[in-house]
Amino acid sequence: MNNIFVYCEITEDGKIADVSLELLSKGRKLADELKVKLEAVVIGNGLSKIEEEVHPYGVDVIHLADKSSLFPYLTLPHTAIICDIFKREKPEIALFGATSIGRDLAPRIASALKCGLTADCTSLEIGDHTETKSGKTYKNLLYQIRPAFGGNIIATIINPDTRPQMATVREGVMKLEPATRPVKAMIKLIDMDKVLCDDMFSIKILERHIEAQKINLKAAQILVSGGYGVGSRENFKHLYDLAAVLGGEVAATRAAVDAGFIEHERQVGQTGVTVRPKLYIACGISGAVQHRAGMDQSAKIISINSDPKAPINAIADYTIVGEINQVIPKMIQFYKKHSK
Repeated sequence: MNNIFVYCEITEDGKIADVSLELLSKGRKLADELKVKLEAVVIGNGLSKIEEEVHPYGVDVIHLADKSSLFPYLTLPHTAIICDIFKREKPEIALFGATSIGRDLAPRIASALKCGLTADCTSLEIGDHTETKSGKTYKNLLYQIRPAFGGNIIATIINPDTRPQMATVREGVMKLEPATRPVKAMIKLIDMDKVLCDDMFSIKILERHIEAQKINLKAAQILVSGGYGVGSRENFKHLYDLAAVLGGEVAATRAAVDAGFIEHERQVGQTGVTVRPKLYIACGISGAVQHRAGMDQSAKIISINSDPKAPINAIADYTIVGEINQVIPKMIQFYKKHSK
């Protein structure tokens, strides 16, 4: 049918994961551009209200597998169900979240169907491609865009000859927004007796312990983020002071985390969290592409850096040239003076 499929991951509370909703938002735009349908694959237990969840995002068809043995996630049955759907429906594009589940599932699907897969994409677009030697032109390919070679370049990857074109995308990369014209989705129930067998449930989950999330950078509207240029764990105290005054959270680059200045849970970037705050204050951050991939969609960016030629300044709305331990106390002082 050459439609666009999105695998919707189910969270512990029985809801669709945010990354899956973000992919439905992007999938709807790609489907409109290609003039095809958007289809969702939902596998789990107790999914009677799933149609209400996906309705705002313009899903045309829901492929539903609802059974108690399908939640929590197990590799073999989920792989078998999705492979069966894809073999029958022949999607043009298939999108997965780059979560622990998506990273386990998507490569297995790609291997079984002998198609390409691009991991951790930061952008998805539709475009054409012409082979240099043969002159052959491929129309309406999925441009799978991601940092490569350690983040030193941005690569555009295509799968011209195999279908589906598959990609995984991390949470926060795609903008979550409702469709302009939501439709009532048609639900297709999966005949699991034809797909599943007892051998697929040879592994059973007996007990699970889930640690609650302590820091939610994605929900913060203001982030004060520090890089290696902050200099030390002690200097990060200035960032915490500024974040406390502004009502924000403290974040960091991978270099700062690797140096031991701050914990990994606060890392923003290609190997950390992707954020879209209203205000992102970058302190002592050079602006490597790996970090920019996780924060360049911020509504407003302020850079505080002693190097006026730092790459981060190229995407900053405002640049303050100076030392962190001098600039931040002044910012706190004047904010308190001029705020109510």
